[in-house]
This record gives sequence, structure tokens and C-alpha cells, in this order.
Amino acid sequence: MSRGSGPAAGGDRVGDGQRLFVGGAWVEPDGGHYAVTDPATEERVGWAPEASREQVLAACAAAREAFGPWSRTAPEERAAVLARAADFIRGHLGPYTELARAETGATTGTARAMQVGVGAARFRRYARVEPAEWAIPPQINEAGPMGKSGITGALAVRQPVGVVTCVTSYNNPWANPAGKVAPALAMGNTVVVKPAPQDPLSVYRMAEALEAAGVPRGVVNVVSGRAVEVGETAVSSPDVDMVSFTGSTAVGQRIAEECGRCMKRQLMELGGKGAALVLDDADVRSAVAGIGTTFSFYSGQICTAPTRVLAQRGVYDRLVEGLAAYAGRLKVGDPSEPDTVVGPLISAAHRDRVESYVELGRKEGAVVVTGGERPPLARGFYVAPTLLADCTNDMRVAREEIFGPVVVVIPFDDEEEGVALANDSDYGLIDYVWSADVAKAFRVARRLRAGGVGVNTVARNMEAPFGGFKKSGVGRDVGSYALHAYSEVQAIVWPG
Repeated sequence: MSRGSGPAAGGDRVGDGQRLFVGGAWVEPDGGHYAVTDPATEERVGWAPEASREQVLAACAAAREAFGPWSRTAPEERAAVLARAADFIRGHLGPYTELARAETGATTGTARAMQVGVGAARFRRYARVEPAEWAIPPQINEAGPMGKSGITGALAVRQPVGVVTCVTSYNNPWANPAGKVAPALAMGNTVVVKPAPQDPLSVYRMAEALEAAGVPRGVVNVVSGRAVEVGETAVSSPDVDMVSFTGSTAVGQRIAEECGRCMKRQLMELGGKGAALVLDDADVRSAVAGIGTTFSFYSGQICTAPTRVLAQRGVYDRLVEGLAAYAGRLKVGDPSEPDTVVGPLISAAHRDRVESYVELGRKEGAVVVTGGERPPLARGFYVAPTLLADCTNDMRVAREEIFGPVVVVIPFDDEEEGVALANDSDYGLIDYVWSADVAKAFRVARRLRAGGVGVNTVARNMEAPFGGFKKSGVGRDVGSYALHAYSEVQAIVWPG
């Protein structure tokens, strides 16, 4: 049953009766609404709409109809829409931050800077117009198709793919969707966004910002729901040309199978089990600070986290001691309080899953150095920062993505063993190397089978390509690489 009114009626906070955004209109959902829960308080944040299969197909059809006109719009006009959207988001930073914090359980500072702030920054970034074509040097052909020699010129042109379904993750309902929607729109594509069911309300606020920025009807559509068929329909619709997905490897594999049947383009950002190699000559304090972000940043619910620590024996004991002390200093609790560092996990079900991995680690022989229990809080889906030491690389806790504030530590003897252990993984998203010898660190980095490697840092460069090897994904985005990801390259050839 629908309740209340949605964004079309105004207000600073999504609440009861949120509507779908289809074809430029705010539409009542056929499936009614479901409650979105604050992971910290277990109270209702608002009501999210449950789309029917027919409404998802209508969203895809609206995007298909809008594609032609939007793709022919001048890049400068598309950029202006993105810039206005960035300004609108910045102008609503307060209420958008509060909503993101309530939906995700992120701390207020993280929600403001890394969620809403990064979301606005990504719209601003793709408001920068970049060349979409480049000349290819003329070629002398000794004999062409008709048996005649001559010179041909050529031009490579980036063309939009078409309609893109963006299936987004729950850990960041601003930065992740913005990282898909903004470059896709900049290239002239139209989009259907299917947000994660746990926290879709922020994505509707993003649609509100784009509507206010003047995006034409049908160019952006948002459909949400807990039913599996909502996502499946958004992927399988014949109106969709490409799927951009962030989530688990298991779901990504199913989407890839569907894309393969229809030869749809795909961009997959999947799971990770980042290896952090700490060599004997490393600055242990720096390594602890970097690895320790796994405990705090999104409470470990991030695929890029250095969750699998490989410590050379010369620093192993100091590193374990340092990580245990670091974890013990972190305040776990109400994410709205300014001194809180570790908030809750997204749901009770996910908390249970993370706790089951900790118990599995015990059974496998790992030593629980710190954590492993629920913090003494009356409400909320919390797990204490947990450190598992004396692990081996064949343990499930070392091989499978836990997606929580849990770090496993594995000792190794020399560089060759460390590299072998790091590469002995189904995943290959981002790895890390700590060493005082920068030349050695770069040598090791080049041997790692991962899409990215941090040398003495967990920071990212937001113009560097992002994506994974192996089961961590397919394709690259971020910066100019995202424009390539959401485009096809066309060759135009003529006689010289």
C-alpha cells in the first residue's frame, strides 16, 4: 500500500510514499512500498517504492526513446546539465548527508565527504568536455579491394553505447551511482538505475537533482525493489544495450551470462580480497594506519579494503600488535556522533554473515587477537573491529570476501613467497605493498595480478583506471577511462 507523497510534492527528506522516476515523471509503484531501515537504530528511515516488471520495462522503453535526441545533443549542453546537478547536490548537502547516513549507517563525516561530496564531485568531473574523436595517420595501401593503390585517411570516433542499466551497490548510494550515471550521460547514453534495495532513497534524490538540472524526460530513470525480477528485468530488457554493475562476483556472473546471450556490453566491478604485502623494511606504523582503514571505512564494507595482510616474518609480530592496538582505539557506535569511527553494518542478515566468518576462522585455526564479538550496544547491526592472526592462505576467511571490519594476517618468509600468496586468489581488484625501498615496492607491484596497487598508501587517484583482474571484474572506469567504458569506438575511413 502506498503512503504519503514523494519528491514531486517537495520536502527536504525522502519519507513516506516515495515514487519511481520513469520517463521524467514521478510514478506510483505497482508493488507498493517497503520500509528502509536505519542500521544504527533499526528504525524506519522511509518507504521505498517496489516497481513491477511492467514499470521496469516502461523505464527501459523511455530510455530508448530518449536516446536518439540526447545522443545528438551537443556535448557542451550535456556537460551543463551535469554541472547544474553538481551544484544542486552541493546546495542540498545537509539533508542529503543526513539521509545517506541514516540509510547506510556511515558516520556523518563519511556520508558528507565520501558519499554525497564525492557524488557531486563526479558530476562536476564529467561536466568537463573531452575530445571524442581523433585522427589516425594516413596509410598507403599498395592494393585496395578493387586492386588499386592509394592513400586512406581515418578517424576514430567515440559513440555512445545506447541505453545503460546501472545496478548499484549499497555501500555508497551516492559515489557509486554517480560514477556510472555521470560519465554515461556525458557520452550521450541514457540510463536506467536500479539501486540496491537496502538504501535506494538517496538515488532518488540524485534523480531529483538531475531533474532540477534540466535533464530531458526519459534520459534518467530510477526503479527500485526487493524483488529479484526488478533487477533481472532491467538487465534483460531488449531496450538495454549495456549493463554496468557493482556488487558480488556471484551476481555479476549471472548478469554476464545474460549479457553474453544478447551480446550486451558490460562493465563489472565485483568482489575483492585485497592483499597487503608488508615487507621487512616497511614503516610498520604507516602500514597499520593504512590497513586499519578496513576496520573503519564503511565498517569494512568496501571491495578495495586491504583485508588479507601478508606480513614478512621480520615485521609480523609488530604488525599484529600494532593492528590490535589500532582496532582497540576505534570508537564503535552511533554514526551521528562526531567521535564515532566505526558504524554498523547494513543489515542484521549481513551482521550475522560477518559473525559466521569470524567463527569459521576460529574453527579453521586462526587466532582472534581482538574483536570477534558484538559491541555492548542496545540497538544496531554492529560488529567490533576484528583481527585474525596466524592464518594460512587456504582458509576460507583468507579466500572469501567477508565485507566487514575483519582483517586476516598471514606470515611469509621472502618476496617470492609473498608475491605467490598474493596472487593465489580468485580476486584481483586492488593490492598493496609497504616497503621503505620504493624501487623494490614497484618491482613487487608490477608482479601482482591486480587491477590496482597502492605503494605505501591506501589512497586512490581518481583519474587512474579502476577495475579488477580475474573474478574482481571486467573493464575499467574512473576519470577518462569511464568515458571509454560507456562508449563504442567507430572508425571512419576515406580515400586520401
